[in-house]
Amino acid sequence: MLTSNEVPRIHPKIAIDYIKCTTPFDCRKCAQVCTPSVYNYESAKMERGKETDKKEPGAWKVWAKWPDKCYGCMDCVKVCPVNAISIKIPKEVKS
Repeated sequence: MLTSNEVPRIHPKIAIDYIKCTTPFDCRKCAQVCTPSVYNYESAKMERGKETDKKEPGAWKVWAKWPDKCYGCMDCVKVCPVNAISIKIPKEVKS
């Protein structure tokens, strides 16, 4: 018999299309609607002594920092204005 530490945890696979999602820090709709706070932002462009412009395309990226917290409600997919988020929920592992 497996203990709770040995049971594989399955979480959704979250993909973000960065060609569609070019100004995520300016939009932030996915993060605002995500109750478990799966998403985080990072600067993709850094210049010494200069603040990164939130409205500049490609300067910021959103990513699923904590995909294990996602419970698959799909609210982020529904609210994304450019349809850049896709979530695949794997089938349960049967013991």
